[in-house]
Amino acid sequence: MQISIELVPRSLDYLSEEVDLIQHHFPAVNTINIPDLTRCKLRSWEGCAAVSATHKAIPHIRARDFWRNEPETILQTVDALTHPSLLVVGGDLFGDESRAEERHDSLSLMRFLSETRPSINVYGAIDPYRQSFANEVAYAQQKKEAGAIGFFTQPFFDLRLMEIYADLLPDGDFFWGVAPVLTENSKRYWIKRNHAFFPPDFDCTLQWNRDFARDALAFARQRNHHIYFMPILADVVSYLDGIL
Repeated sequence: MQISIELVPRSLDYLSEEVDLIQHHFPAVNTINIPDLTRCKLRSWEGCAAVSATHKAIPHIRARDFWRNEPETILQTVDALTHPSLLVVGGDLFGDESRAEERHDSLSLMRFLSETRPSINVYGAIDPYRQSFANEVAYAQQKKEAGAIGFFTQPFFDLRLMEIYADLLPDGDFFWGVAPVLTENSKRYWIKRNHAFFPPDFDCTLQWNRDFARDALAFARQRNHHIYFMPILADVVSYLDGIL
């Protein structure tokens, strides 16, 4: 089982400090996944190279950053990876979409990688909130056909919803996402921005979020899947101490 913590690539010093903290408190964590964020100068694969001495490192790759007619750019990026795994996401829309068809989307980049670098473990994203069950599962199946071996999910807050997706995609190699939500403002953000679903018993307390993290870890382990924790603004030690 892979247990991952998502780290924002704020700087090389920040990543070094966070990895040292994780190593000290959570030796069970064997993987780090790093998003590629427009607000950060450090790219996801650069951050992964910095932590790869101690952990398996999985970068998020934004498909729209790459032009279809410039294959060497993505190949240079992929070939520089220390570990042969990555997550392909679509990426935010650009201001001028007049040439959008010339850029990769998730499916086209997955097909390209499966054809040119079949040794790379390509993961796709699952967002349980953006559309209907049927449409999201159909999209996930398209990603598998394009070469994805499994999925990273948006954070879940309800085990029942996790069970539904696990049953609808029984052959998927999942990294289940879990994130603590500790304030009402944060909850409203998740609902407004991501249309997230919270169960009736949800409570913005550290204890509720710790209990859910423990249950989600047990769920992933029972399914022979993986899990990643996205602490965001939470203190990772207070959040996961005694759980990992």
